[in-house]
Amino acid sequence: MGGLCSCCSNNADETNLMPSPETRRRQQLEAAERRRFENEHRGVRDLERVKQQQLRSEAKQRRLEEAERAANSGPPTLKWQSN
Repeated sequence: MGGLCSCCSNNADETNLMPSPETRRRQQLEAAERRRFENEHRGVRDLERVKQQQLRSEAKQRRLEEAERAANSGPPTLKWQSN
């Protein structure tokens, strides 16, 4: 009889299978950060080189925007001087 009651009741081992919500939330956050990091660096061998290329691309884009603004501002403002 005792064997039947022991398998039907909630055992202390069964109640501790689920981690607390805080622990679970922390684990999910860590896993998400790990996936994000892996996706960002997938296929990248030299991270410094990629950063330098991004900086050059941004600088080039800024120069193009400045040139476009200067071209749209009207005629060039050159001053001629004669001696």
